[in-house]
Amino acid sequence: MAVDERNFRSTYYEKVGFKSVEEKKSLEILLKDKTLDRIKLKQFCLRYSVPVIYRNLVWKVLLDIIPVQTECHQFVMEQRQQECRDVIQALQAMRVVDINTSKPQLLYAMWLLQTGCLHHNISLQKENGFILIAHSLQQFSDDDTDLYWLAKCFYAYVQRFTPDVPKLVEATLNLLEKEDSALFKHLTNTGILSKLPLNRWFDSCLAGLLNENALGRIWDKLCGGSCKILVFVIVVLLTNQRHKLLKCTTLENAVQCVSNLPEETAEIIANKAIEMWQQHGSPLTVHDKPKPS
Repeated sequence: MAVDERNFRSTYYEKVGFKSVEEKKSLEILLKDKTLDRIKLKQFCLRYSVPVIYRNLVWKVLLDIIPVQTECHQFVMEQRQQECRDVIQALQAMRVVDINTSKPQLLYAMWLLQTGCLHHNISLQKENGFILIAHSLQQFSDDDTDLYWLAKCFYAYVQRFTPDVPKLVEATLNLLEKEDSALFKHLTNTGILSKLPLNRWFDSCLAGLLNENALGRIWDKLCGGSCKILVFVIVVLLTNQRHKLLKCTTLENAVQCVSNLPEETAEIIANKAIEMWQQHGSPLTVHDKPKPS
């Protein structure tokens, strides 16, 4: 299990309802430095949940949207904003987007243009990992520039672990069998398990399945460098809904069972998944940071 470095006061704060007081203070100390320490920020994300008030800033630093030098933040974001304006104007001139284009679809079109993947028969209507992530990120930022760069760079990170998805899927199936053999057997015998959209769930980092509050805590771990957290979330998601899944005989019914869950249920799933992830040895080392291109 990951070592919890909180001091004895944290126990008291938790008992009286201020679980994140000490964590927030330690993060504020890190953010006061003129030159931020990405390694320490990543380690914070792996150990704790980032307070909502600081999540936008922390993610932007970890995803290399803004540099570690705090005095450069305003200038860099002004340049990011101008770049967004230029890309949108280009898309409008090409008549790829218009006033009826939804914001996630607009961000997707911007990403396609900047990555050289935009072509004449591309569909902005088709749901995909980028659009699902962009849709969920709308709850984390009201600023369109922040939203685009968070979506772009977060998805860039997701793509970096794409080669590892087969291993993550295998780990998910193995853990599910270990945690709930009866559910595993039922899903296997009905053919549901082999058809579950696990690749899509990894590609979207579960956007669209869990509410944004739960996702934020899971994505903190992703930004900290652990893609394996998703394995535990998927397993807990399935076992949490086992009573419904054991009655399912089709993929459609099974997917419906784990979709549109109440906020309280999503929070329970996130809590238990993080706890299980810690019990299985959550990483305290971090991966190389993804950079915007």
